[in-house]
Amino acid sequence: MDDEWLLAMIRAIRAAGPMDTPLPPLKPEFLAMLVKGVSLTLSSCDHALNPSVMRAVGSRIDDGGRRITGYLGRAQSRQLLADIASTGRLAAVFSQPSTHLTLQLKSRRVRIREARADDHPYLQSYLRSMEQEVAAVGFAPVYAQALLAYAPDELVAVEFEPDEAYDQTPGSKAGSPLVSAP
Repeated sequence: MDDEWLLAMIRAIRAAGPMDTPLPPLKPEFLAMLVKGVSLTLSSCDHALNPSVMRAVGSRIDDGGRRITGYLGRAQSRQLLADIASTGRLAAVFSQPSTHLTLQLKSRRVRIREARADDHPYLQSYLRSMEQEVAAVGFAPVYAQALLAYAPDELVAVEFEPDEAYDQTPGSKAGSPLVSAP
């Protein structure tokens, strides 16, 4: 298959924009995991499909998982933020270290904003949760504190509404679309 043709098809799909129908509510066990605060990695790619990825330093879950915010250090995330701004695409992977329960969300409805004072409690809660998660697998809280350290004036928020959800927990269901039963 010709690479240029493939890139043209991908661009056409991207240009179609986000889905008109919002993602149905997530299954309760996945929503509970997100609200608790588990490892979050955000990624995107440029128009040539070169990937960019960064570990988030916090998350905020609103409206039953229909609105999510991931927090990044701006200096470390320049390429990712540029790719999100350029393509309007985002993938987010939430994974619980103690169980490997993993969820991937994809979105074309993304907004980048400055962090606000009302974000601080979510960042603190996320840090406490991650300290518990790394302790459950044998690491001291200091590891989570170092991993999730950020300069407050460098913090940026990436807000999104999921369009797609996939179970990425290792095993036979990995990659399966994941939504609540009607």
